[in-house]
Amino acid sequence: LLVGATGLVGGHLLRLLVASPRYRTVYAPARRELPIQDPKLRPRRVDFNRLDDAEDEIFAVEDVFCALGTTIKKAGSQEAFRRVDQHYVVEVARRARDAGARRFTLVSSIGADAESTNFYLEVKGAAEDDVAACGYPELHILRPSLLVGDRKELRPGERAAVLGSKLFAPLLCGPVAQYRPVHARTVAAAMLGAASVTPGDGRAQGDGRFVYTYARIAALAGAGAGSST
Repeated sequence: LLVGATGLVGGHLLRLLVASPRYRTVYAPARRELPIQDPKLRPRRVDFNRLDDAEDEIFAVEDVFCALGTTIKKAGSQEAFRRVDQHYVVEVARRARDAGARRFTLVSSIGADAESTNFYLEVKGAAEDDVAACGYPELHILRPSLLVGDRKELRPGERAAVLGSKLFAPLLCGPVAQYRPVHARTVAAAMLGAASVTPGDGRAQGDGRFVYTYARIAALAGAGAGSST
C-alpha cells in the first residue's frame, strides 16, 4: 500500500514499487489520477477525510509506504496541515495494522519531535509517535532534510533555499551532515530499501521503530534501487 503516490517522493516510489519483483500488487489510493499505469497497480480514488468508507481490500497488505505531506500554505491553515501530515497518516496506519500489515515505512523530517516548539516539527514528531502506537513490528522512519526534486510548484523562497543548500552541502560534515539536502528520488529508493533489508544500523527506539537520517538514507537508497531491478 502506497499513500502519497502523486507527491514528490511518492511519485518516484510508485515507479520503484511497480518495478520491484518483491511486490505482486501495489495499491495506491489517491484523490487524483496516478501518473503511470501498470498491470500490478491497483489505483483507487479515495477521500482521505472519509477513510472509514474506503474498501477494506486496500488495507489488507503486508507493507505500507507513507509519503503523505503538504505545506501550511497549500493546506490553508495549521489545522488543515495537521489533518494531512498527522491525522491522515495515523488513520492509514491504524486501518492497515488492524488488517494485518506488519511493516510501515514513513517519510518524516529531520528534527521531528512531538515536544518541539516548532509547529511543523511537532506535527511530524506526533505523527511518528502515533504510528508507533499502532504496534507495527517494524516501523521505518526516514528523516530527510530539504528535499530536492522537480516540484510542480516551486516558490522563489524555496528555489533560493534549494540553491543555497546545494552550495553549502559540502560544508555539512560530521554531526551536521544529516542536514544535507537529499533528492526525492533517493528518499524513495531508501524507503524501498528499508522494507527490503534487515534494519541494520538504523537507530532502534525499542518499540520496533528505526530512524534513518542522511547517511543511512543514502545507503538504503542503494539497496532499494537494487531490489527494483
